[in-house]
Amino acid sequence: MDIRQLEMFLAVAEENGFTRAGERLHVSQSAISRQIGLLERELGGPLFNRDGRHVSLTQPGEILVRAAYNVFREMQQVVEQLSDVHELRRGRIRLAGGMSVCMYILPRLLKRYRRLHPDVDVRVSSGSSEEILRKLRGREMDLALLTLPVIAEDLQVVPVLKEEMVVVTAERHPLARKRMVSAREIGRYPLILYETGSRTRETIETFLREENVSADIAMETENAEIIKAMVASGIGITVLSHAAVAPD
Repeated sequence: MDIRQLEMFLAVAEENGFTRAGERLHVSQSAISRQIGLLERELGGPLFNRDGRHVSLTQPGEILVRAAYNVFREMQQVVEQLSDVHELRRGRIRLAGGMSVCMYILPRLLKRYRRLHPDVDVRVSSGSSEEILRKLRGREMDLALLTLPVIAEDLQVVPVLKEEMVVVTAERHPLARKRMVSAREIGRYPLILYETGSRTRETIETFLREENVSADIAMETENAEIIKAMVASGIGITVLSHAAVAPD
């Protein structure tokens, strides 16, 4: 049994005849008769009483009519639900980002998104870049906002935001009086950075390496607020995205 056979069966039942059913579906009467015959053989008995050109439903046919209406009603509901999802009227989006992204970037974006699409259920997860990429590949997540570079030929990577990186120091630190800071000046002080594996950490280390500056890592943590607190206490300096320190 397939959907096309059910459609033909309902047309015959509603039109009380094979000829009118064929005209409604724009197929020949013989095609309708052949498919109904196949359906009857599959279900083990006649679905119509045939009296010349007039047909009426048998008891099994009446049962199948009710079932067929339910099938087509559920299919229509599925089509409507899928249309709503594609047009972002409702559904669920599973979104992931690193801790800093979730703390400083996503809140304002999601506030606006929820205003535009109030019936879409947004679920947010945080984790390392490697963990998030694994979840994307496993289809546990639909979308992620990560710090570039992301090298993944099996995923679609679209740059959407350019972040300004800034040197952050304690208020009375010698570098605090400077408007511009060189890589060599950064290398003179202990650094407090994200943990190894962070894309931001990799970007900073690559920059210092290209400038032939050795990094003195005094502390590493995954939490930007801890980094800022340690910097404020004078343990070291750091380089963070502007979004992470703008409120301070």
